[in-house]
Amino acid sequence: MQTSTPLPDLSGITTSAQVMVHDLSLWGLFMSADFIVKMVILGLLVASFWSWTIIFNKGMRIKSLFSSANLFEDSFWSGGSLDALYERIGRNPRDPMSAVFVAAMREWKRSNGKTRSTSVTVQERIERAMQVVSSKELDKLERHMGFLSSLGSTATFVGLFGTVWGIMNSFQSIASAQNTSLAVVAPGIAEALLATAIGLVAAIPAVVAYHKFSLELNRYANRLDSFSNEFGAIISRQLEEEK
Repeated sequence: MQTSTPLPDLSGITTSAQVMVHDLSLWGLFMSADFIVKMVILGLLVASFWSWTIIFNKGMRIKSLFSSANLFEDSFWSGGSLDALYERIGRNPRDPMSAVFVAAMREWKRSNGKTRSTSVTVQERIERAMQVVSSKELDKLERHMGFLSSLGSTATFVGLFGTVWGIMNSFQSIASAQNTSLAVVAPGIAEALLATAIGLVAAIPAVVAYHKFSLELNRYANRLDSFSNEFGAIISRQLEEEK
């Protein structure tokens, strides 16, 4: 009778293989990372979330600015009464161009009844009022742009710091285990590189958005300056006619 050969006990090998298995998902890498690396990743994620909030808000605001400017210029150059336009929006200017117009008209109305010799001074006051309002409005529009610029220029280096720190810990673990096999080295390196990846995810959109918004705001500032010059010329002609 043929006897069967007993199979070897593989439970110990199976257990050893299971010990070597690492969770290489993003969540698994984060949970197994060093405390410093975790703090770096969390900080970058929070900064990235805030930057996307700024990007969406700023994008909608800039789109609204150009739309409002088109509507206002259509009303301004329609040939209607400037006094009627001022009465309609004087108490509630909803965009910088309307605010500049209201500031100029308010100063102009305050100057009614002045003598002819003061007409040049009146024009200077009107132009100064438009410049002040224009500067204030542009300062409001540029709010949070500094954060996008700072995040775009530093997030990668912050992520790199987390990577260097993680790699240092990985080398220390390798030295302690005295094992340089890929199964031992790879998880620690992957955890460290995750910080750099998150840094790039935070930095790239911030850099792109900063340059795009800067270009759009410069275009709007030039448009606002052109309107101020054109309106100043209209006021100058009106003052000359009143002499």
